Amino acid sequence: MKHLLVPAILSLATLTAPGLAQADDLEDGAKIFKRCAACHTVNQGGANKVGPNLWGVFGSTAGQREIGYKFSKAMKDSGIVWSEDTLSAYLENPKGFIPKNRMAFPGLKKEDDREHLIEYLESVTR
Repeated sequence: MKHLLVPAILSLATLTAPGLAQADDLEDGAKIFKRCAACHTVNQGGANKVGPNLWGVFGSTAGQREIGYKFSKAMKDSGIVWSEDTLSAYLENPKGFIPKNRMAFPGLKKEDDREHLIEYLESVTR
């Protein structure tokens, strides 16, 4: 019976470790989002602030969502569809990715920070 217990414990650890890591990533993403919350909300039907509400952003075309926010011409004309990849590139260098957009945020240089923020946004805006 002992010889069956060790593999069972190892299997359980393998199954739960990714879930724990994802929970940590989401927690890190929520902390990072606190910097964004001054300008953005994430709840469905949430208010626009200095920046637009982010509910439903994934899969949408930049500047095209009908949410009562006045997007910049640069954002509307970009043609970018928001995905994990495009959002990561934008968050790394907003002014470089979409020149003349209005977001004043200088960007998140650390890839892990962007990944965790994007995971968090996916979890709360869909």
